[in-house]
Parts: sequence; C-alpha cells; structure tokens
Amino acid sequence: MTIDVYERLAKHVDNLPAGYPRSESGVEMRILRRIFSPEEAELALHLTLIPEEPRVIAHRAQKPIEEVVQRLEQMDKKGQVISYQAGGETLQYQAAQYIAGFWEGQVNNLDRQLAEDFEEYLPTYLDYDVLQKAPQLRTIPVGESIDPETEVMSYENAYEFVRKQESIAVANCICRQERKLIGEGCDKLEETCMAFGDAADHGVRTGRTRAITTEEALTIIRQSEEVGLVLQPANSKDPLALCMCCGCCCMVFRRMKLHPHPASVVSTPFMAALDPDNCTGCGTCETRCQMDAIYVDNGTATLDLKRCIGCGLCVSTCPSESISIVRKPESEQPFVPKDEAETYIKLGQARGKLGIAELIGMQAKSTWDRLIAPK
Repeated sequence: MTIDVYERLAKHVDNLPAGYPRSESGVEMRILRRIFSPEEAELALHLTLIPEEPRVIAHRAQKPIEEVVQRLEQMDKKGQVISYQAGGETLQYQAAQYIAGFWEGQVNNLDRQLAEDFEEYLPTYLDYDVLQKAPQLRTIPVGESIDPETEVMSYENAYEFVRKQESIAVANCICRQERKLIGEGCDKLEETCMAFGDAADHGVRTGRTRAITTEEALTIIRQSEEVGLVLQPANSKDPLALCMCCGCCCMVFRRMKLHPHPASVVSTPFMAALDPDNCTGCGTCETRCQMDAIYVDNGTATLDLKRCIGCGLCVSTCPSESISIVRKPESEQPFVPKDEAETYIKLGQARGKLGIAELIGMQAKSTWDRLIAPK
C-alpha cells in the first residue's frame, strides 16, 4: 500500500508542469518518502493546479472534512502544498510542484540525507531542452551595470519591479543551505530569496519567510550585487519571486555550467561587450563571473559570449569601464510570459503536458466538484 501511494504521487507530480522524471536509481522515490508520510502522499494526490477549498478536496478524496482541514494545514506548514487566502475567505489549496514547490518548502528543515538525495537526482531532473524552451527563471543585469541609455523594460530592472510590490517577504536560499549540508558551496548571503504578493503572504503565513519593507528588499539586492550574486526573477512580466544566485550553489546554474554554451539555454535579453583596448587585466571580472565566461590571459580579459548570461556582474565593478551590458539583437530576445500561469502552461506544454484538452478537463472537473461537494 505504501509503495503504491508513492508511485502514484510520483506520477501525479510528473504530470504537473515542472515534472518529476524517473531516474535509474529511484532516488526520486526516496525524496518523496522523506518529505511525505503515506497519509500526506494520499491526500496530495487529490490536489490540482487550481486552488480549491478543503471541502472540495475532502469530497474528491472521500475523507471527512475535519480530517482534511487539519491535514492540509499541517502539510502547508511543512511545505508540501500551496495555500491562498483572499481577505477573510476560507483558505484554498493547490498542488505543489517539485521545483519550484515542495523542495523549496523544505528550507530550514533539510538534513544531510535529503541533501544527498537531491544532489543525486539533479542531473535527471534538470533537462537542458526544457530549460531552453520554457525556463522557470530568467537572468537580468544588476542595476549598477545598466547604462542609462540602454533600453530596459520594467520587468528587467529589479529595483523597478520591487518598488511596485505591496507585499514582500524574504527567505533563506535553500540552494546554499543544501550545499553547506554536504560540505560544499560558499559563504555568500543566505537570506536572499524574495517572494511577492500572494507568494509572500503564503511564506509569512507558514513561517518560511519574513515580511520586509521595500527599502529592506532594495538593500538586500544591493548587498547581493556587491558579493557577486546573479539576479534571477521568476520568468514572467509580473514575477512572484526573485532569486539571487551563485554558480557554486544554484541548482540551475550548476547544471548550466556543465553545458558547453550556457548562453544558449539561459533566458536573458542582454550580453556583455568588451573593449580590450581599455582593459588593464586586473582580473576582477574573472573572479565575479558565475559562468566562467571571462578570463584574463597575458594581461587582457577575453570574453566568451557562448557562456555569457548577461548578468552584469563583470560590468559593475570593472575599474577601467572596459565592459558594458548591451541588448541582444531582436531575433535573440527571449519570450517573457505575462504571468506565472502562462509560464507554467508553456512549461507543461514543453514537456508534452497541459494541452488544451487537459486544461479544459482540469477546469471542468474542479467546477463540477465545487458544485457537488457538501458546504
């Protein structure tokens, strides 16, 4: 019975946009067993991408409403599901993906065994083709690297879109926590992962984030830039999250660094431009680059555009101003979805999931269950 429920949960999570592919070793099953009890796994099978009231989920699971309410509250606090609450309305719950989802929900609650399982599973989970077709994150340049004359959209400027937020929260970076547990990684800032709007409210409600002011958020961004972290908001024009990443800890960047041409799989509208005649060969850019795209040889920097992700870390601290950030040609500008829903629809479709029929079917079933579930 226990094995069966985890097998079904693995299939259920794999049908979500971000997926949960099977590995040769079966490590993904160990991860599920470490995070979910059999009872939690059984209930998680009845959650969808559409937020629903506990009464609807209880009806679908054929379980008492009181039991379901209590279990969903516990699972929410444990990072296994996602909840929403508008005003004083009843909490609604939806399924959490693996990433971003119930893996990040384990922040501050990791142990070495779970960290080692994650490391083993990462090469199976992160697929270059999916990263390129429908990325969950995109890279934007640090503020100090942007020339005033360079055309920059509001969603490409972290300072600008952060100032527009009404709710902001910050959490510890699970990537840096996980790497430290296995004795690797770095000592860069840990409390850097930001959430906005509903995502911020959810994190505060469940205790995994703390609410911060706009000024606190801008300070964290500036400090992150200073220590060499790359800005990666969620891949939409209205991002619900902002990560600040390093090449030694970030799960996505570590995978990208193994690719011969990281620039071909990252979503970024910019790239660096180097003026070798002004370069003094100080090596600051080489130290700050998180993708090994620039190196100093014979007293002059050399830029490998096939590895450049347009983050601007090399620009903001170049003493001779030999490097700049420029916008890529129009034909190379990546598509940016309008919101999180469009991001995940495109991600699911890139994996052969969430076609029109599936989306209609999911909505129809949710509507029907809402109508017939006892109130």
